[in-house]
Amino acid sequence: MQEFFSGIGDSLYKLLIVENRWEMLLEGLGITLFIALISTILGTVLGFLVGIVRSTYDLQLKGKKCRKFSDYLLKALDVVARIYVTVIRGTPVMVQIMIMFFVVFATAQDGVFPAILTFGINSGAYVAEIMRSGIMSIDKGQFEASRSIGFDYKRTMIYIILPQAIKNILPALGNEFIVLLKETSVACYVSVQELTFTGNMIASRTFDIFTSLIAVAAIYLVVVLVISYLLKLLERRLHNSDH
Repeated sequence: MQEFFSGIGDSLYKLLIVENRWEMLLEGLGITLFIALISTILGTVLGFLVGIVRSTYDLQLKGKKCRKFSDYLLKALDVVARIYVTVIRGTPVMVQIMIMFFVVFATAQDGVFPAILTFGINSGAYVAEIMRSGIMSIDKGQFEASRSIGFDYKRTMIYIILPQAIKNILPALGNEFIVLLKETSVACYVSVQELTFTGNMIASRTFDIFTSLIAVAAIYLVVVLVISYLLKLLERRLHNSDH
């Protein structure tokens, strides 16, 4: 038993203390969080716009004939949005990041920007469906009520529908951030020195892949638990505000 704990202590010493490798892990975690945060912002903005296009088409034009230029424009945007969502959700994020790094940005020296762009675009497709479902979940009677008091579609969306929809989808957006945080691990395949890449690099020096991967998994777990706790507090606060 003493030899067992001695072996664990030796592994942790090599993992964290030698060459100040804990600083490498901390730097890798920082890059992971940075990529996840910026990608989430990009994906939220992109998904918001795509979700608005798709829900507007469903509410105003679906099943009807196009009568003016704005109708044709909306229909064209909806087709583009559907293709975007279908393609992005139907292909692996690993393939997407490889295409982005090795094809689109073939001359890039750093994979951080291609990674952010890839994860942002990927997240946008899922956020778009979250946004669309949030808008479509609002009772249609509220559209009719707003029209009865003189609101046009734009003012109805801005002042009545979107505030309720965004409030309803905030927990889902938080979960999307958690998923995106874990997906950033595939960025190691394009040599982005995030947490997983750093863990593999340390393992190549210590020749102890088990301890390195367990440490990386533990760090991800702690971060996810902290974010999940914050999301629960947010959900509780939103729930209390309804009363």
